[in-house]
Amino acid sequence: MSTKKHKFSLKDKFFMEIALDLARSRHGLTGSNPSVGCVIVKNDKIISIGQTSFNGRPHAEFNAIKNSFEELEGSKMYVTLEPCCHHGLTPPCTDAIIKSKISEVIFAVTDVDKRVKNKSFKILKSKKIIVKKGLLKNKIESFYLPYFFNRKKKLPFVTGKIAISKNNIIYSKIQKKITNFYSDKFTHLLRYKNDSLMITYKTLNKDNPKLNCRLKGLEKFSPKRIILDNKLNSKINSYIIKSSNNKNTLIFYNKADKSKISKFKRKSIILVKSKVDRNNRFDIREILKKLYNFGCRNLLIEGGNDLTNSLIKNKIFNKFYLFKSPKNLSKSSEYLKFSGLNTLNQKYQKKINLNLNLRKDRITLYR
Repeated sequence: MSTKKHKFSLKDKFFMEIALDLARSRHGLTGSNPSVGCVIVKNDKIISIGQTSFNGRPHAEFNAIKNSFEELEGSKMYVTLEPCCHHGLTPPCTDAIIKSKISEVIFAVTDVDKRVKNKSFKILKSKKIIVKKGLLKNKIESFYLPYFFNRKKKLPFVTGKIAISKNNIIYSKIQKKITNFYSDKFTHLLRYKNDSLMITYKTLNKDNPKLNCRLKGLEKFSPKRIILDNKLNSKINSYIIKSSNNKNTLIFYNKADKSKISKFKRKSIILVKSKVDRNNRFDIREILKKLYNFGCRNLLIEGGNDLTNSLIKNKIFNKFYLFKSPKNLSKSSEYLKFSGLNTLNQKYQKKINLNLNLRKDRITLYR
């Protein structure tokens, strides 16, 4: 197969940027499938667009073809990822492209899925369709890093987040609020972009959190709640337990009496028995493997000091957001300090201070 590099015009780049925006807007919302954006152009005008559907099907290319109100013969398709060519729960996108008589396909990144990798390129070329790849490759490969990680490691892409005060406190009995309204909104955006969210039972019992997305209009995209609870000590009257159904809440446990197990099952909670070490700690990598099998692809962890520290030390996080408030919190009553700042700086060398106009709160992104 030719490795010839194609020259792309400014118009090509413009249309692929739109396809990337379409893909970005569905990130974390397409189940086990990658989020893909697609733009179809004829005579230098956009005649249709498509995105991967919520939960992953139908695919972006199929949706763009279906959405078009014009004849597609002689048109050009821009798509962020190599179209699929295998039969799954839906027919291959290559079949739909060939049938539609699209004359040219430009995709940014070759799929890492072995069922697809470079195969679609060959199939489309064999049908006399012009096929080019590599447009905005570096930029779009960066977007697909979580998907590549999922496919290669068979694990969820893990994002961590913790909020600390100026004096590094993460909990104060007197002053519960650490960051401001704007940081809260960004936290809810992270919840919207991740399909699952993990805490421990200690955080559940102390804070009684809701763990949902509270951005207006996006509430239905709240993540699945994952609780680490060795002996099923989560408060049965907490919001998480009372609002559970048989799809939105998983608890990983190790040992509990039958009456406790029955009580939690009656609350429609998925209980997953898992091993612990001699210190009664879960093997987080085993937990992540199980979550992947449950369909989790993008996991947000809003843990306390112990869980966050453990995951930092073991370099579990693919990405970590440190929210820092400009105000000190009181030490005059019960409080908890974040002890992992030095370890975070040692383990994750790449730091980016995000300028998000958060009105004095600061976010540092670690990778």
